[in-house]
Amino acid sequence: MSAPNEKKNVALFVTCLVDLNRPSIGFAAVKLLEAAGCTIVVPEVQTCCGQIAYNSGDKESTKTIAKAVIRAFEGFDYVVAPSGSCAGMIRHHYKELFDGDDTIMAAVEELSSRTYELMSFLHDVCGYKPEDVQLDSTLTYHDSCSSLREMKVRDQPRALLSGVKGLEIKEAEDREACCGFGGTFCLKYSEISESMVDTKIDNLLASGADTLAAGDLGCLMNIAGRLKRRGSDMKVMHVAEILAGMGDKPGLGEGDN
Repeated sequence: MSAPNEKKNVALFVTCLVDLNRPSIGFAAVKLLEAAGCTIVVPEVQTCCGQIAYNSGDKESTKTIAKAVIRAFEGFDYVVAPSGSCAGMIRHHYKELFDGDDTIMAAVEELSSRTYELMSFLHDVCGYKPEDVQLDSTLTYHDSCSSLREMKVRDQPRALLSGVKGLEIKEAEDREACCGFGGTFCLKYSEISESMVDTKIDNLLASGADTLAAGDLGCLMNIAGRLKRRGSDMKVMHVAEILAGMGDKPGLGEGDN
């Protein structure tokens, strides 16, 4: 690991959803990490973390993917992901996946120990505080399940957002409840998922905020899609975009057909 006064050598785990659907989150993450004093590398050989296969019960395919991730992120001080679910997969579920396999467990545990969700890393490890970032808006924050329950990310994004000038945070009722996305859950149990996201949206709108932020793109895409179908103009953004000064960027779903 880096000495306290040295630049932290950080590998960014971009995530599939960010790469394919919202690359600006990845650019925002790089901007924030550099501002926090880190040296950033984005390994080109990185792939999916494997959680879709893992959640579907295909452990052999997940092991193949996980081994590729372990190789891709060797030699870095930290691995940081703008997603609690991907970070949680690497930090917690890889150890479950390879439980009892002494040939690889040391490498799994070593990777786990240096893997962080972005907001937690910025706040807890780097002591980062946003400077000269302004957004005249009212915002409510959604706690995604994996970030909150697996990675213990709750206060960190709120503390970072409190440093944004002009931004007022309005907490929604039942803000820690699932939005109904849950990866493949929303496909397997679509009617239950729809009911859950509608309840979530009712609470978000009741907060009076005009902007929604969260740290997981899966949740944001799920909520943004349902908001649009319900005719709401609530803006939806990843928290990294706001902290990186991208608050004037169109939110998820804006301008889509």
